[in-house]
Amino acid sequence: MSQISLTFPDGNSRDYPAGITAAEVAESIAPSLAKRAISASLDGRHVDLAWPIEASGAIAIHTMKDEAQALELIRHDFAHVMARAVQEIWPEVKVTIGPVRDHGWFYDFDREEPFTPEDLGRIEAKMKQIVAARDPVRTEVWDRARARAHYEQQNEPFKLELLDRIPEGQDIRMYWHGDWQDLCRGPHLQNTGQLPADAFRLTHVAGAYWLGDNTRPMLQRIYGVAFRNRDDLKAHMTMLEEAAKRDHRKLGREMDLFHMQEEAPGQVFWHPNGWNVYVTLQDYMRRRQRADGYVEVNTPQVVSRKLWEESGHWENYQENMFIVEVDEEHAKTKTINALKPMNCPCHVQIFNHGLKSYRDLPLRMAEFGSCNRYEPSGALHGIMRVRGFTQDDAHIFCTEEQIEAETKKFIEFLAAIYADLGFDDWKIKLSTRPEKRIGSDESWDRAEAALGNACRAAGHDYEIFPGEGAFYGPKLEFVLTDAIGRDWQCGTLQVDPNLPERLDAEYVGADGAKHRPIMLHRAVLGSFERFIGILIESHAGKLPFWLAPRQVVVASIVSDADGYVAEVVEALRAAGIRAEADTRNEKINYKVREHSVAKVPAILAIGMKEVDDRTVSLRRLDSQGSRTMPLAEAVELLKLEATPPDLR
Repeated sequence: MSQISLTFPDGNSRDYPAGITAAEVAESIAPSLAKRAISASLDGRHVDLAWPIEASGAIAIHTMKDEAQALELIRHDFAHVMARAVQEIWPEVKVTIGPVRDHGWFYDFDREEPFTPEDLGRIEAKMKQIVAARDPVRTEVWDRARARAHYEQQNEPFKLELLDRIPEGQDIRMYWHGDWQDLCRGPHLQNTGQLPADAFRLTHVAGAYWLGDNTRPMLQRIYGVAFRNRDDLKAHMTMLEEAAKRDHRKLGREMDLFHMQEEAPGQVFWHPNGWNVYVTLQDYMRRRQRADGYVEVNTPQVVSRKLWEESGHWENYQENMFIVEVDEEHAKTKTINALKPMNCPCHVQIFNHGLKSYRDLPLRMAEFGSCNRYEPSGALHGIMRVRGFTQDDAHIFCTEEQIEAETKKFIEFLAAIYADLGFDDWKIKLSTRPEKRIGSDESWDRAEAALGNACRAAGHDYEIFPGEGAFYGPKLEFVLTDAIGRDWQCGTLQVDPNLPERLDAEYVGADGAKHRPIMLHRAVLGSFERFIGILIESHAGKLPFWLAPRQVVVASIVSDADGYVAEVVEALRAAGIRAEADTRNEKINYKVREHSVAKVPAILAIGMKEVDDRTVSLRRLDSQGSRTMPLAEAVELLKLEATPPDLR
């Protein structure tokens, strides 16, 4: 029998007979490790303990202490156990797919009757029975004909379609959890009893088209979450409860910020309060960008198909574009245009207008560009996922040698903005070359090294995501963590030598010859709509005073104070503070409660004592008490708080 050599994480190697399983490798190291083992990685590929190892390579044995691998297995196995439970309760139900997702999984089912909350309870109970049974999990590789015959016999049409989608030459792997079978690449645990029965929960049901195609059958998607232990599940459920309280759609109604309606799907109707936030944030970003050396431009929203063909978007992105056909005067055929889904091709047009020299680089070109992209209706989510949005978009035209310095400068720029907006916890992901790419390995080496060096020079660590870069260049993604621990990918920086090449961008170098610039696509917030949604949820609607849509309400306690209330409001507005009067014939406690629900950060209560003394009684949001102070002092205090951080 031939021998293979396996190298362990500590650098040591051992020889084994070809075909040995990872379970047997674990047993050869220590029986205790074999008992704790759940899976293995072979050259970075996650595999079952039962898979035979045919070639030499690097191996790592995983236990439940290895969080990433453990959670992948737990969530994937629970998806299968849930599907088994559904078919044991309702044998007529057809199964489709059940992938792992953030914090859990989902599985799509074809069933005539809708699943109810009571059904989810029945499914959970059945799943716990399956876990308690400790049924073995086994896998086999079948040929295509045998698998097809099996699913035809089982009357599983969706599995037959999935089978046809598996490329020729790729293994068709069949898994059994007890007597229940599924088509799956794996890996999985060794038995159902390895699942933590007290660390999962089915959360909700939603509709989903088969394979995301709205021309295909509508299925029922059951979502679940799972963790390694009960405490982690409890913490997650608490987070979900808090997230529901912070839902930007709920707070948007309470604060009267915006609304959405059927006549404009995926588009936002900004109310005066919401537009206050939007404009304040945009003005802040405009000042920041100007101070950092950006020039601001504005480009058309409707652009000819010709430009999108030249940029490559027509071929690769057309299904996400809104097409506009126009009957031009005297034209024999309709002119085809598109609403721009991104700004970058238009920025190259500005760069190309007039001769550029190496002395003009780096050229930092910014636009608050209004874009439109088609998103399926099922994917729309408040202002977080929309069809019409505005980006804090910019493109840096530079030389290859300037990539590192410009990236470092951008990271420092982004860090300062996130700090001003209350986000101190964020991380960087570096996505490197994919298998299919353009450009030489040497150019990729230089670009990836430049991004990594820039991160270190700016004082930030980064995590590498191999193969996740675009086909034309590597990128950085900036992921911030909000107040309840959720991650949001917002900022980006993408190295792009491709678009300048496609759109014939040039500059004259120091040698007198023409050269292609490198284009750095970059954003800090992403879209204003989504980022404002993140701000609302992270701050639970209690936005920093300078961003708050309604900063101060001056409320009368008695009607005789109305004149002084108007004077106070006028003084506050003169100081640049968003202030309004509340002189309704209501009790002050009622007014305070109402404005607190609307997240107004400061309420000035005015009674006759305040009128006589020319003072105000300042009550802060969520504060039980109040503070009395002279009007002039209150105006100066609130004026400072209303000043954006870059102007202080």
